[in-house]
Amino acid sequence: MQLEINGKKLELTNLEKVFWPTEGYTKHDLLTYYIEISPYLLPYLKNRPCSFQRFPDGIKGKSFYQKNVSFAPPWLKTFAIPSEEREINYILVNNLESLVYVVNLACIEIHPWHSQIDKIECPTWGVVDLDPQPGVDFAAVIETACYVREILAEFGLQGYPKTSGATGLQIYVPLQPLYSYEQVRDIIGFICSQVHTRAPKITTMERMIKNRGKAVYLDYLQNLWGKTINAPYTVRPVPGAQVSTPLTWQELQDGNVRPADFTIKNIGPRLQAKGDLFSPVLNEQQSAAAILAALEAS
Repeated sequence: MQLEINGKKLELTNLEKVFWPTEGYTKHDLLTYYIEISPYLLPYLKNRPCSFQRFPDGIKGKSFYQKNVSFAPPWLKTFAIPSEEREINYILVNNLESLVYVVNLACIEIHPWHSQIDKIECPTWGVVDLDPQPGVDFAAVIETACYVREILAEFGLQGYPKTSGATGLQIYVPLQPLYSYEQVRDIIGFICSQVHTRAPKITTMERMIKNRGKAVYLDYLQNLWGKTINAPYTVRPVPGAQVSTPLTWQELQDGNVRPADFTIKNIGPRLQAKGDLFSPVLNEQQSAAAILAALEAS
């Protein structure tokens, strides 16, 4: 099938291949979803190098991560970033045709960098990643998130929560693009340590998985250079085709939401009713000076 978008012709392939066997959702369903969600998703990808997780045979088949692109149509923009081994050409998903191109490659997950190419060394947000270990109820994740909000408020900062799309939550802290990746890691690490001090029974900062126990892992290392997290409104390769979905703090405090509540089949009406709850992440530029001062004093 050929689709023309903004004058670019794209060959779409294997549209009837089943990507979610239990639900019967196909690659066509995935493409349809991403096309419909694109006005909400694309602002979080614009001018950010992206990496992808590809599932050519659906979520039950083999998958692989891709960063570097060696072959692409001439209209597809890329951005080169040197690594220890080689230069990596990252795709920039700046428009609908670019989005459709990568989804047609069976990219279910899309992971943008925390910084944009005009100032690649300085993230525009930090992320507190709340990862419940096996056997931990989502209620503990919600309780942990409320502690994160409490700490942020004490330093005059706002955070914006979204479901990971799998089992956890991610709280984004929009920042002025002044801080290095190392500084942002330390800022988020400080927040996590403060949360763990207040909630030691339900949280852990143990890096070794086998030693974490039944707790919510406070992951701040996702803020390092080159680390990425799936964007809001992206799909996850889990049963139900769950979607990473922004939430209100009131929804979390009410305790009635779960990651499985939001899928490619029901996210549309929510967006029509509530709009993009995550938009402040794109516009707010907060100072982390108070936390950096606390770090220096500690």
